[in-house]
Amino acid sequence: MKISVCGKGGSGKSAITTLLADGMRDKGFQVLVVDSDESNSGLYRMLGFENPPVPILELVGGKKKVKSVFPKTPLAQAEQEINVIARSQIHLNDIPPQHILRRDGISLVSIGKILQALEGCACPMGVLSREFLKKLYLEDNEIAIVDMEAGIEHFGRGVETSIDSVLLVVDPSFESLQLADKVNSMTREIGIKRTLAVLNKVPSDDIAFKLEDKLRNKGIDTIGCIPYDAEIFEAGLEGRPVQSSTAQQEIGKIIDTLLSDVKRSK
Repeated sequence: MKISVCGKGGSGKSAITTLLADGMRDKGFQVLVVDSDESNSGLYRMLGFENPPVPILELVGGKKKVKSVFPKTPLAQAEQEINVIARSQIHLNDIPPQHILRRDGISLVSIGKILQALEGCACPMGVLSREFLKKLYLEDNEIAIVDMEAGIEHFGRGVETSIDSVLLVVDPSFESLQLADKVNSMTREIGIKRTLAVLNKVPSDDIAFKLEDKLRNKGIDTIGCIPYDAEIFEAGLEGRPVQSSTAQQEIGKIIDTLLSDVKRSK
């Protein structure tokens, strides 16, 4: 099962990704978190790792190599001698240790990051995300959770074409609701029948009701609501692992819905 977590910038995608990873692990799954957000550098700290993994982008020769190879050459011919992406399937054990971090049933890989000015567009990393997820093979007890870049550009690159479920993080803002509408349309275009929403940073039951009603009118099902939580805010401010007893209770319900939804669709 591969789940993408998407939403607008600042909606709390990385925090939700972390809480989902912990919750899935607690249910007995081996969890792979895929950091596909080229601009947010703090996910590894939220997950409890001291340093980030070496990006998968470096494994395939860096941004310039990917940019030159992907459009011109069948992937399987690109870098046969060193390129793990050239495999027809990628198992977790195929990924070299410097490119994957492991802790207590949770693993982390990073596609790549923008580290300096004038690096150009992030399209090569989007293409690499798509190909990596397409070839990623998961055993029955393994789940991948993908922290997507903010916005909807990743849909244009086809990253979600290898995803089983799209989880949309919606905060209390007009921009977040607008984005939800676009995401819902795009998921249907690529064959995902339902866009599932999680409300995040919600200050009151009244606001939660209004958000859920607006999403329902757009044809989007809300499967959970995480209230504004000072514990999560302070963890993000201090760069330490995300923990919240309140959020974890709600995450358990969200996970149950995600698992049953994917089983039903298959």
